[in-house]
Amino acid sequence: MANTTVRGAVQIHGANPQFLVEKIIRTRIWESNYWKEHCFALTAESLIDKAIELKYIGGVYGNQRPTEFISLLLKLLQIQPEKEILVEYLLVDEFKYLRALAAMYIRMTFRPVEVFELLEPLLKDYRKLRVRSMAGYTLIYMDEFVDQLLTEERVCDIILPRLTKREVLEETEGLAPRSSALLKAMEESGSEDEGQARERKRRSSSRSSRSRSSSRVSGDGSVTFKRQLSNGFSGKVSIP
Repeated sequence: MANTTVRGAVQIHGANPQFLVEKIIRTRIWESNYWKEHCFALTAESLIDKAIELKYIGGVYGNQRPTEFISLLLKLLQIQPEKEILVEYLLVDEFKYLRALAAMYIRMTFRPVEVFELLEPLLKDYRKLRVRSMAGYTLIYMDEFVDQLLTEERVCDIILPRLTKREVLEETEGLAPRSSALLKAMEESGSEDEGQARERKRRSSSRSSRSRSSSRVSGDGSVTFKRQLSNGFSGKVSIP
């Protein structure tokens, strides 16, 4: 079973799962020392240790040499773990490269609805990832990597299977509308502003009411005082 897909594996998009990786890259992985020395006889459980050791993501680098990341991705395609195991990989927050590996595999093999439901929450993961490519090393954030998986055709030198648009899935598959963190924050801010405006209006109305009441009291006192002056000067004045 050095390079053959596990017996009983389910076809993905109508093909052998390993064929999702282009032949030239797949062949280079099979011929690499990392594949022969570290990927041989790996299981869904023992592969975790190798994924934890990853230092970067990427496809090929240098003289078309495959990265460890893409080699482990091919190994996952070869052994085809159960979906529940991949979801567990994804939920392990402590190991970001294991999460990135699981996200890539899920994007390539899961149903479109499941892809959106499982990967969109990772758009809130802002940790840095190192990327190794033909151009050398670069940095990317986890949310950027996930966004690439959801929107681009090629990631880590792998041509991704076609992904049905989200709007279509909402109409045909019952996918829940995407919750935007920015829109939610704006709505909360708007609600706070409305509350503050109502409070200011209430206070202003209260002050205005008190002012009118004070004016009435002041006006009544002035009339009384004028009447007292009038009555006082209307009488006779005694001069000694």
